[in-house]
Amino acid sequence: MKKINLAVTGCLGRMGQQIIKSASLNKNFKLVTFTESEKTDEKIKGIRIEQNTEQAFKKAGLIIDFTVPKCTFEVLKIALKLKKKVVIGTTGFTRKEEGLIKSFSKKIPILKAGNMSLGINLLMYLTEIASRSLGKNFLSKIIEVHHKHKNDFPSGTALMLGKGIAVGKNKNFYNLIGKKYLNKKNFPYGKKINFNSIRKGEIIGEHEVKFSSDKEIITLNHEAFDRALYSEGALSAAKWLFSKKAGLYSMRDLMNFK
Repeated sequence: MKKINLAVTGCLGRMGQQIIKSASLNKNFKLVTFTESEKTDEKIKGIRIEQNTEQAFKKAGLIIDFTVPKCTFEVLKIALKLKKKVVIGTTGFTRKEEGLIKSFSKKIPILKAGNMSLGINLLMYLTEIASRSLGKNFLSKIIEVHHKHKNDFPSGTALMLGKGIAVGKNKNFYNLIGKKYLNKKNFPYGKKINFNSIRKGEIIGEHEVKFSSDKEIITLNHEAFDRALYSEGALSAAKWLFSKKAGLYSMRDLMNFK
């Protein structure tokens, strides 16, 4: 297989740096473009860091974007013009922005996931099954823990898991969103899905879905020990997406979950 020319946005960020590290060790990719939203004279691996422009992305076959929503839409507009494929790991999109991404995907292939970990995506699938199987007698809540530098909450992954609960109940996720807590030691279950986000230390990521009746509690959880699991998942997504036609895909499609 010919190497995929890869562009990495937000290249100085935590995930950008990790993707570059993982891609450097992956024989399927050739790093050709690094971008940041602000102008800089820095270089990475001898490649000058550029801003998000058509010229910067011309030589790339695929773009991996882990930035912020504003930057993601800058990238998508350019990708649409150049007909480039995009893997989006950015989180914190509004409902309206989610709809805009879907409109872009009608013209170019996009794989978007709130979490690129294969384990987390399996957890979401199991969450759907549990939610469907347990029925109306069980209330639910979601706990997520991340490093102190993470600003958005609940995390994109927590929202993914919430959508898993909604799919299991055959309900609209946005109608099931309950209260969003930050750094609470304890918080209640609800008829809607309540979220608690904890920000401390340098924790990479912990997620827990809990279902409770008045007689038992069922817990599904995932703990990340190495940030490379996200970058390697993103590269798996990039390799898979490279042969796809226009459309909006997820890690669920890659993993062939029904």
